[in-house]
Amino acid sequence: MSVTTATTTTAPAKPLIIGGLTATAIAAVATSTIAALGDFAGISLAVGGAPIPVVGFAMLTVVFSVLGLGLALVLARTVRHPRTAFVRTTIVLTALSLVPDVLADAAATTKLLLMLTHVVAAAIVIPAIARRLSV
Repeated sequence: MSVTTATTTTAPAKPLIIGGLTATAIAAVATSTIAALGDFAGISLAVGGAPIPVVGFAMLTVVFSVLGLGLALVLARTVRHPRTAFVRTTIVLTALSLVPDVLADAAATTKLLLMLTHVVAAAIVIPAIARRLSV
């Protein structure tokens, strides 16, 4: 009788963390810049009558990007194909993050701006982290 064991290949954590945090900072700047440009162009940043401060875009980008980095670190140690699992999971999560924007009590242009910031952050962070994970 033969016994096979599943092994996972782990990427070194330090490059993953540094790359993930760098991408997080870039994404935070990008989302707050998009929000500021939208505001400057006359797009309301109000949802439910309460304005979202431009810095709020950066802060939420950092929070959710760091959560994504944490997910990547866990997947790197627990699954056989961490890159594939990470990309699939984060694409689904990005799509789900658009649902509250669609349902928000806000102008259509505000909803589009919110969705744009989600997609831009994902387009920056997901590939930066994914390329540092084992295939």
